[in-house]
Amino acid sequence: MSNRLPTPPSREKRLPAIAVLSAGSGALAGVAACAIELPSAGSAPADVRLLPAGKFRSWDGRPTDVSEWVMTPEDGARLVAEAFARSSDRVVDYEHATLKRAKAHGEKAPAAGWFRQLEWRDNGLWALGVQWTAQAAKHIADREYRYLSPVFSYDEASGRVLSLLHASLTNDPGLDGLTDLAALAAELFASPPHKQEQSMPETLKNLLASLGLQDTATEAEALAAVATLKTNVASLSAQISAAPDPAKYVPIAALSALQSEHAEAKGKLAALTAEISAGKVAALVAEGLAAGKITPATEAWAKSLGESNPAALSAFLAAAPVIVKTNETQSNGQVGSGATAALSATEVEICKTMGLAQDAYLKTKTSAAAA
Repeated sequence: MSNRLPTPPSREKRLPAIAVLSAGSGALAGVAACAIELPSAGSAPADVRLLPAGKFRSWDGRPTDVSEWVMTPEDGARLVAEAFARSSDRVVDYEHATLKRAKAHGEKAPAAGWFRQLEWRDNGLWALGVQWTAQAAKHIADREYRYLSPVFSYDEASGRVLSLLHASLTNDPGLDGLTDLAALAAELFASPPHKQEQSMPETLKNLLASLGLQDTATEAEALAAVATLKTNVASLSAQISAAPDPAKYVPIAALSALQSEHAEAKGKLAALTAEISAGKVAALVAEGLAAGKITPATEAWAKSLGESNPAALSAFLAAAPVIVKTNETQSNGQVGSGATAALSATEVEICKTMGLAQDAYLKTKTSAAAA
């Protein structure tokens, strides 16, 4: 005789979860076994929903010790993180044999499939990439098994889901002994959650450290750090993809061309400056020669002084006396017997100051007068 309760007319409109619950005596957490119908697509699905989001109850009125079971996004994120930290897969067995036969009586409990990765979606917690055995895949494709029953622990005070234990293929969510199944699961998995949290997986520790958090960080702190990181990444991505402000930045090619033009203009300016300076020195020397303040003997010296210090040459010409006047001689055409006889006292002083030989100066002066 089957113990299945009559199906209410509105069953199809409710959450497709059928649960049987029995809490272990004195346990802090209850354990529930639910059944969720698999898609009838003619093949075994790789992704299956294990638990619905929000508040949910079984179609036959359970749970009885809490008002409802609760699955929040925070609970989903925690279960996903726990699955990520695991190094082994979770089993999908047949008819909860792992608990009923293997754990209780040491009998075989063959696997129907394996899964490790979990994902939280708007409608609940999903197992991704379920690896079904060939036999289980055939059972599902042939509609010989229609329901997937997850086993999970929950808080007896709030009804919130605490952990996902495993799942099972079943066709009868109201199996005889299912209450005993829940009691057995409660006995096996009734350790307080905080004891499990004391042994944090190394992967999760490294994840918290990479977020700049201590091992003692709360779930809310970890989620906040992840949200901040995502915001920063989005901001940097937007900056990288955004076009630069043309008022602040110049293309490299334009900058290089501008630098080349600047160097070329600078060279031309230097050449022009040198040309103008040379022209000014030549003009000063010509004026000095014409005024008789520079003689042919001192012309080269005057040019050298002007090229190195034009201002000094100008100052010299402004203060220097007339040494030789054009078409005139200092002796009115008569040359004395000695070098000093043909030079005035000023000319002698100039020769001393400039380090010129008086004989050479007199000879130059005489040649200039004869010309």
